[in-house]
Amino acid sequence: MRFKLLVAFVDDHMTEAVTEAAREAGATGCTVVTNARGEGLQKKKTFLGLSLETQRDMLLLLVEEHRARHILERVGEVGEFDATSGTGIAFQVDVEDAVGVAHQVESIKPSLEEEVL
Repeated sequence: MRFKLLVAFVDDHMTEAVTEAAREAGATGCTVVTNARGEGLQKKKTFLGLSLETQRDMLLLLVEEHRARHILERVGEVGEFDATSGTGIAFQVDVEDAVGVAHQVESIKPSLEEEVL
């Protein structure tokens, strides 16, 4: 079985909605790294030296490759990444190998066979 790693940077108030959408789209889990910080095209404003930007979370989802694009699209829709500038970004990366996913493979194997056929 082949996997993709989906990486999404979302405003912290959207984390729950995005992870739920990913799960509904076929993801079996998610690792959330809190308080990520980044910069887009426009530098963020400050007030008396304090940043006015919202905190971001980094979501890591290891998903089966046949489900990856659908999950990525749902994450983008729910996170409203293309609707408004600066709301977040998501991308996928090929995973060459992974360990510790045997239970995930067994749980999704029956439904995946139906989807792929």
